[in-house]
Amino acid sequence: MTSLTAAVVTVSDRSHRGAREDATGPVAVTALREAGFDCADPVIIPDGADAVEAELRRLVAAGVRVIVTCGGTGVSARDLTPEGTLRVLDREIPGIAERLRADGAAETPLAALSRGRSGVAGDALIVNLPGSPRAVASGMPLLVSIAAHVLSQLEGGDH
Repeated sequence: MTSLTAAVVTVSDRSHRGAREDATGPVAVTALREAGFDCADPVIIPDGADAVEAELRRLVAAGVRVIVTCGGTGVSARDLTPEGTLRVLDREIPGIAERLRADGAAETPLAALSRGRSGVAGDALIVNLPGSPRAVASGMPLLVSIAAHVLSQLEGGDH
């Protein structure tokens, strides 16, 4: 594998304005670093499909291989992370998002409300996680357990 670079994007109007501390991004960053990924501190962007799309495209163009978003997957009017993500994905990997929701449902029925997506864009894996620190902590073990295999597959590795 050529690169274990990762990035975390926190999607939150309140955190972007400085009205609320980002409690989710650091959880994801810690898990990625502990798994051996080179991962900068989280970037915080406002909610909305356009902001998500622009940041994901920037990260993919910069060569980041694993991109995790935290937040914006719910049902409120500004929760448009999945819509922005779909604009960037070349192919979805629905099993990741389905598994994240199923695993989360074991902890809280609210996990069913997440509309997060996952898939590949170019040679990057992109996964949407909810904006709850508990959901991020719950979802990161799955993500780090499969990320290296996904990246290997994107590089032409065997199954």
